[in-house]
Amino acid sequence: MNETQFDFGMVGLGVMGRNLLLNMADNDFAVIGLDLDPQKAAALETEAAAGKPVKGTTSAEEFVASLRKPRALMLLVPAGNPVDAVIASLLPLLEPGDIVVDGGNSYFPDTDRRVKTLADAGIHFFGMGISGGEKGARFGPSMMPGGNREAYERLRPIFEACAAKVNGEPCVSYLGNGSAGNYVKMVHNGIEYGIMQLLAEAYDLLKRGAGFSDDELEATFQGWNQTELQSFLVEITGEILAKKDDVTGQRLVSVISDRARSKGTGKWTSQNAMDLQVPIPTIDMAVLMRDMSKYKEERVEAAKLLPNNSLQAASVDKQQLAEQLRNAFYFAMITAYAQGMAQLRMASQAYNYGLELQEVAKIWRGGCIIRAVCLEDFRQAYEKNADLPNLLLDPKIGGDLLNRLGDMRTVLKTAIDKGIPMPGFMASLSYFDGYRSETLPTNLIQAQRDYFGAHTYERIDQEGIFHTQW
Repeated sequence: MNETQFDFGMVGLGVMGRNLLLNMADNDFAVIGLDLDPQKAAALETEAAAGKPVKGTTSAEEFVASLRKPRALMLLVPAGNPVDAVIASLLPLLEPGDIVVDGGNSYFPDTDRRVKTLADAGIHFFGMGISGGEKGARFGPSMMPGGNREAYERLRPIFEACAAKVNGEPCVSYLGNGSAGNYVKMVHNGIEYGIMQLLAEAYDLLKRGAGFSDDELEATFQGWNQTELQSFLVEITGEILAKKDDVTGQRLVSVISDRARSKGTGKWTSQNAMDLQVPIPTIDMAVLMRDMSKYKEERVEAAKLLPNNSLQAASVDKQQLAEQLRNAFYFAMITAYAQGMAQLRMASQAYNYGLELQEVAKIWRGGCIIRAVCLEDFRQAYEKNADLPNLLLDPKIGGDLLNRLGDMRTVLKTAIDKGIPMPGFMASLSYFDGYRSETLPTNLIQAQRDYFGAHTYERIDQEGIFHTQW
């Protein structure tokens, strides 16, 4: 191969980088990968299908020189300083017009900084969220690129070929300016946090609150995935509950520690939503409950001193509860998506992204962790009204929630009676009830602020700003 033959390059040949590059090769693009580890560079060529133009190298000079111009290359390295270090090492070898894509979970202000820095050198920088894990990377992920629209045309044929497909449509689309891609992936991860927390709470209510057996739990979640709840996260929950531990013979989930870990993207979503003054309580609660899980020793002590005697409350009709919970979970899941989409709408205005939420819903329908059949409903809602402020205002989606509202309340009453914490479900219901309240009690808060701090208030019967000598 001559030195200008490769269509795309990848820096970082770990599982994700290698699989995505092999995916591109399977779609007949010539690809080259760079990694300082000779074994990873060699593994790329070993795993490539016979006859495919794939090369691995440990030489940055060879890597850059082998890419056709304008060069297009992606970094799949840990977020933070490693990204800046790789950029610094490659920058002297690049030329104006070249394109660098960061495929990691970078914090969006870092992406904005890198866009500006590389633009000064005439190089286009893209932040692109990738969802779907290692299997998705190999056979079709959802990809969320943001950057220069014209430069994206160099990337588009490659990304569309290797992305997941739904109804023949690729799960990738140009999203917007600057850090739009990383921002959309951040909110994707926040929604992911929310749905995972809701599934955990549903599992807890059925197991501890209703005494479901392992077989009943497995059957319930697998059954849910055959309904309007069909989604990747519900699907894998059923598979997880079916898995037996090779050591103990018990269900594996029962021997896994309840201390949850996180990489920060959920926290970033919550923090930035507060900056934008967008309420996302379901996602916030998911972040907080992961924090709560870390206080294991204190929780063990509290369980002794503050025993939950409510678990012995009257037994429940298992079949009825499972059906009510299915409707309640759908209700809560939809509100989690609605909160995330509302945040994207506000962020697009604040950061000049130019997001089209129909495109976001479309590329989330396949490949990504939060893919679900309900995303087609969201796509259609935004197709009808691109300026829809909140998914709850779509007549079909809002009507679906109203039809399930009674079961949502019944499930939460059961949880309260049993002493089972369901903060994600409660936050979802409070969000719904708050959003549809024409009047909220914050008039009292405004009066309180004026009383102790002379912060002033507005009136409903007169224009202007007022203060009272209380």
